[in-house]
Amino acid sequence: MKKFFISIVLLVAAFAGPQLMRAQTPTTPDEKAKPRKRGGIFTMHALDPVSRSLCFNDGKEGMAIGNNQWENRCSDLSYTFAGGGSLVAGIESNRVATIVDIGTADQLREHYGFDDAERGGNGFASLRLEGGKIMILQDNSKPDKPEWQPLQEAAKLFSDPRASANAPIQLGHIYLVRTLDQRDKNFQQIVKLMVIGYRPEESVTVRWELL
Repeated sequence: MKKFFISIVLLVAAFAGPQLMRAQTPTTPDEKAKPRKRGGIFTMHALDPVSRSLCFNDGKEGMAIGNNQWENRCSDLSYTFAGGGSLVAGIESNRVATIVDIGTADQLREHYGFDDAERGGNGFASLRLEGGKIMILQDNSKPDKPEWQPLQEAAKLFSDPRASANAPIQLGHIYLVRTLDQRDKNFQQIVKLMVIGYRPEESVTVRWELL
């Protein structure tokens, strides 16, 4: 009887072993959570129910259609052509935001005095978050040791957040967007973006990057 019991146990183990191994097999890379996207280029379409907003978590459409339903997936930035065309943030539930238009690349170069070609990219590229402040390039004559200076316009970024904050769309202009969550005091999202394409009442294309 004892030998029979042992045989049954061994038989069960032989069949169950592979099942347990398969259950413990690590997930494939596609199944793992992907790292948060830091930036990219995205076009928002005013009349498309899916791509009229942008999610900064993955750089994809903020809305979704599934099971014959239209719903919000993750909308951090939206586009509306009402009132001449505006970028809108702080549209998620419990979210408030601030949007600041800091001008064009040439205007930044002239105001802050760093070297940059006409309509160059140094102004946009150099915007960074350091010690709770937004910094911009000051001197890049030594590429290995660039110097930085505070962005004066950033004072507006850290004041008066509100739901559905908006700013008029200007082609070629650079914006800063700061979003807070009224239920999560630890949440803060700051993004820089540039309007690189705009068709009024149709679409707006932005290059964006998380700070």
